[in-house]
Amino acid sequence: MENGNADDRIGHDIADALGTLLKRSVRASLYQELTEHLGEAVDAVSYPVLSALARTGPCSAAELAGEVGLDRSGVSRRASRLEAAGLVRREPDPADGRSVLLTLTERGTETVAVMRRRLAARIAASLESWPPDEARAFARGLRRFTEEGPFGEP
Repeated sequence: MENGNADDRIGHDIADALGTLLKRSVRASLYQELTEHLGEAVDAVSYPVLSALARTGPCSAAELAGEVGLDRSGVSRRASRLEAAGLVRREPDPADGRSVLLTLTERGTETVAVMRRRLAARIAASLESWPPDEARAFARGLRRFTEEGPFGEP
């Protein structure tokens, strides 16, 4: 810490907590739990692709690659597995006839909804011991941090 003030400590505390949340092993374990019993194609490896498609809507494999931190071929391989399972489909890009968009099918949308309900339930369970006002303040603060903080969309 440069000057060791309380604001610096808060920044370090948050950075440490984010480091824990973003560890690959933590994410993989969470994704495995969220995808359990949703079919062979839905696992910790394909979770980011399904989740990102739900956030972005239809997009190309190259665009999705940037969202999930994979290369285009990695996204394409995962999308092929999800397509074979009926969760994703490929459609011509109306803006560029040479390009293909990945999109969730109705079944894919339902699968994402299950995973999101599981995640929300897991988060709610982890906050059960917190006073309700503190849990609500945390939720508001986290949302504000993600919208206004250093990780917000440009």
